[in-house]
Amino acid sequence: MARSEATPSPRRQELLEAAYAHALRAGLAGLSLRPLAEEIDSSPRVLLYLFGSKDGLVRALLARARADELAALRRLAAARDPARGLAPVARELWRWLSEDAHRGLLTLWVESYARSLVGPDGPWAGFANDTVEDWLALLAAAQHPGERDSEAGLARRTFVLAALRGALLDLLATGDLARTTAAVHVLLAAVE
Repeated sequence: MARSEATPSPRRQELLEAAYAHALRAGLAGLSLRPLAEEIDSSPRVLLYLFGSKDGLVRALLARARADELAALRRLAAARDPARGLAPVARELWRWLSEDAHRGLLTLWVESYARSLVGPDGPWAGFANDTVEDWLALLAAAQHPGERDSEAGLARRTFVLAALRGALLDLLATGDLARTTAAVHVLLAAVE
């Protein structure tokens, strides 16, 4: 039986951070408890005790990744001027998405997003939908109230989110920052 997540032990937090660092480097595909435990100086039995199951560990890793994503969204939201509008906030988002420092997190995000679509009942359940809602909320906050509360406003921020996500996938696949950034700027010029 897993320890309560409401009162995680220091060892659970330590192992979660170590497993998260591993996931940022290697992803979650083919995650096996024995090699992971060996790499993070633990044992499969300890991981099972602390996380309940492999799925419990994956859920904890996804929650940890989402916490990083939400922290980035909060920083972007706090730094923005509410009167700036959708395109400037989308430019800030793209700047953050395209930084090398976030490559591991974003690759893990893409993997988890895809797994959420094909395994909706597993540990990835709801991950894709939740992240769409998170990003749409940030984009909505950048819109003026009259636009934000309209169907056209929802369509515009959905369009921007889809374009940023597509450019991110392309950047992760090719590493071509100049081309994908140019495409994002063309899109955002049209949005303005």
